[in-house]
Amino acid sequence: MPGRRPEAVPRLSEYAALGALALAVLGLVQLAVAGPAVLSTSEGGGALTLQANLVNITLTLLVAFIGWVVIRYSRTYLDGEADEGRFHALMLATLAAVLIFVQSGSLMVLILSTLVVGLGLRQLLLFYADRPEAQRAAAKFTLVWHGADLVLFLAALLLISSYGTGVLSGIAEAAGAQGLTTGASIAVFLIVLAAALKTAAFPLHGWLTEVMEAPTPVSALLHAGIINSGGVLLIALSPLVQYSPGAMAALVMIGGFTALFGAAVMLTQSAVKTSLAWSTVSQMGFLLLQCGLGLWALALLHILAHSLYKAHAFLSSGGAVQAVAGLRRPGPIAVPNVGAVLKSFALAVALYALIATVFTAVTGPKTAQALALGGILIFGVAYLVAQGLADLAPRELTKRTALTALAAAVAYFGFQAVAQAIWGPALPMAPVPGPLEWALIVLAVASFGLVAFAQALFPLWAHHPATAGLRVHLANGFYLNALLDRAIGGFRRTSSN
Repeated sequence: MPGRRPEAVPRLSEYAALGALALAVLGLVQLAVAGPAVLSTSEGGGALTLQANLVNITLTLLVAFIGWVVIRYSRTYLDGEADEGRFHALMLATLAAVLIFVQSGSLMVLILSTLVVGLGLRQLLLFYADRPEAQRAAAKFTLVWHGADLVLFLAALLLISSYGTGVLSGIAEAAGAQGLTTGASIAVFLIVLAAALKTAAFPLHGWLTEVMEAPTPVSALLHAGIINSGGVLLIALSPLVQYSPGAMAALVMIGGFTALFGAAVMLTQSAVKTSLAWSTVSQMGFLLLQCGLGLWALALLHILAHSLYKAHAFLSSGGAVQAVAGLRRPGPIAVPNVGAVLKSFALAVALYALIATVFTAVTGPKTAQALALGGILIFGVAYLVAQGLADLAPRELTKRTALTALAAAVAYFGFQAVAQAIWGPALPMAPVPGPLEWALIVLAVASFGLVAFAQALFPLWAHHPATAGLRVHLANGFYLNALLDRAIGGFRRTSSN
């Protein structure tokens, strides 16, 4: 019943999503009572395997919960649309494929489920098929997403030929016993490439920034195991990926640059949904960075937190626009000088060091990677503290920004301890840094620190003519999306000829 107001279909679709959530909760109960479970058709390389462990169940609950909320929201949002019934069918099919993806226990299930996710999401992006922008976004998504599927398929062939199995647990055991073969080493780099493509990493991020051409519920569902599927893939194969220092280094560099690039462009966007999309680009860069640092439990926590708040942000974006429209224009901000900025960074770092020392004494020593990631977080807080230390800032603002820095440091180490306690036993520990890892850690911390410092000083040079030109270039993402459009257009012309 694909057309307008298809009788009970919207209500039935909500019940189906709610049923999936109920089954996910029962899966958690089963895990607590009977422990992890595996369902497999065979033990060979082509096994169709599903697994239920704490990591899988966590992701299943996340996807099922967001899926239910989004589909319930869609009942009202899509009411009266010409293809309302078809929309619900596509949403349920895509949600089902994502649920299978996060429970995958073998490479074959991973590849088949992510392929179906791509097919479903492409049709959702083309829901308003007469819009040229929707056609362009769908074309770019198809190119990037299914390109990643092809890369993942090649990696699967190499892993099966190297270890004789496509079951994820079997691959991890074989790699631990035999180390990385030449074929497996190539496969790990292919897995990293597939993860980067699926998380819309720089420079093939353009399709994500145009996802608002689809109905808003699609943007929300995107954050339930779809845009972050690259992180899910890396976590599922984390024992294998961590054996390759080169692959981990590539994740740090790709993720770190994507995070900085996406955050800088996000600040120049005027449309709410476009700004949210660029925020997701940045957050997915952080996700890859966490995986590259070997902070797997924190990466999983990041997927949970980002998925929940960003799905909510998209669903409530209309209300946010309406609320902002009724507000007066904000007054001038307190412009900090160089001295205030230096003080703010010193204060933020001192508070961070104090909290790190306390948590180390209570919960044990922290890895260099975890300390570095916390340092990157506190640089962002230092930008806010700089506003509070400006000469014209009221005392209340100064106090609030200092308390914000303290709360952020406490929250970081607190959530890190909780995540490690829950998921740490099922995931690899962060590796001991070697010379390459230390160089990348220093580079990442220095890069984020310099950008945060420049951002805090931005009011001092915001009115310079060169700044206006830089803002235009940033607002257009340095035109990388236009280059991708041109490449796709040329490919289409070549194919048609």
